[in-house]
Amino acid sequence: MERPWFANQPVDASFFESAPVRMRARFEVARPAAEVWGELTGERPLYWCRILQEVKWTSPRPFEVGTTREVKALWGANSLREYYFRWEEGRQHSFYVVEATAPLASRFAEDYLVEPTGEGSCRFTWTIAFEPKALALPGLPVSKALLRTLYTDTRDHYDLR
Repeated sequence: MERPWFANQPVDASFFESAPVRMRARFEVARPAAEVWGELTGERPLYWCRILQEVKWTSPRPFEVGTTREVKALWGANSLREYYFRWEEGRQHSFYVVEATAPLASRFAEDYLVEPTGEGSCRFTWTIAFEPKALALPGLPVSKALLRTLYTDTRDHYDLR
C-alpha cells in the first residue's frame, strides 16, 4: 500500500531569510566550480549523504525553473517531491518541497550556491530552511541533527576536515 502524501506550501527566495528554522554551511572546496556544480546536478546528486537513499530527477534536461525531483530519505521514513523555483545554470538553484510522506513541515526549501574562488577552487553554500508543523516540534532537535549529517557528509566527501 502506498503511503499518503502531505502537501507543503510553496516559498520564494525570501524564505531563506525568514523561515523559522534556517541552517547554512559553507564549504571551501579545492575543486573547480563546474565540477562541484556537475556533481550537484548529475545523475546521482548527493550520493554521499547517508540519509538520502535515492535522489532522482523527474524532469528532462536541460534543467531550469520548473524542474522536479523525487527523494527517498531516512531509509523509507520520508519521500519528498521537489520543485525548483530558481535555476541559474552553473551557479545557483533552489527548490521547495511540494509534498512529503512524513507530515513534518508546512514549508521546506533548500538553496545551493556554487561560487568560483580561484581557477581550481570554489565555495559551495548550502542553505536549508523550513517551518515545522506543530506535531514535529518535539522532534525538532532530532530533525536538525539528521539534517546536519548532510553537511557532515559533504565535508567528508570534499575531504574538508
